Amino acid sequence: MQCRDLERNLKQIFNDHTIGSPGCRQNNPLKLNMKTTIETNRIRSATLFTNSRSRNRSNQAVTAHVTNLRAPDLTQRPPRSPRSRLGGYSLLPRMLDKGRATLAGTNGEYHFDCPLDKRILSFVGIDPKKILAALKKGKGDGEILEWIQANAKDKRAPWEIQQWSDHMDRRGPDSDAETLRFFAQSVAKFTRTREDVKTWADLLELDDFVSFGGKA
Repeated sequence: MQCRDLERNLKQIFNDHTIGSPGCRQNNPLKLNMKTTIETNRIRSATLFTNSRSRNRSNQAVTAHVTNLRAPDLTQRPPRSPRSRLGGYSLLPRMLDKGRATLAGTNGEYHFDCPLDKRILSFVGIDPKKILAALKKGKGDGEILEWIQANAKDKRAPWEIQQWSDHMDRRGPDSDAETLRFFAQSVAKFTRTREDVKTWADLLELDDFVSFGGKA
């Protein structure tokens, strides 16, 4: 069981639709019939040197791009907990981690704009593509929070944000048999003795922990 698969299946779990270069080497066959072997080797050496410099510049550009995004490497560690908050919003820091990693190509098996992310996006009224565009500019968490507050379609009062976030933190499986069975089976893949895993946030945190080497 991987947390990224769990997140992708949350739409079904929640049963709620409000909550988805070529190198620089020249391959052109120049006619060098009159060139000596020495001259041919000189051209080849110069071309290889140019390719090497081009690759180095390309790698440096990619590294700088990733650094500017402040992107976590989600192949090495999980995103922040669904309980982590930013501006009072739960789920938001986790979504931002996945968004930055997606832009940098370090998201691994995690998915931005999954059904879990759609819950926070729906609550504030923000298009996920616009969030990615803002993240691509290298904005930090505080700057993104200011951007959301300025651009959200739904301007939420502090009490609404706290109430919604508390609900997300405490939300467990619905009472229908199918959802309860899915939750129990998901927990059982990690542990059959722990009785403290009662909410979806509990399950995601456990999944993150075990997926990166922890023991339940």
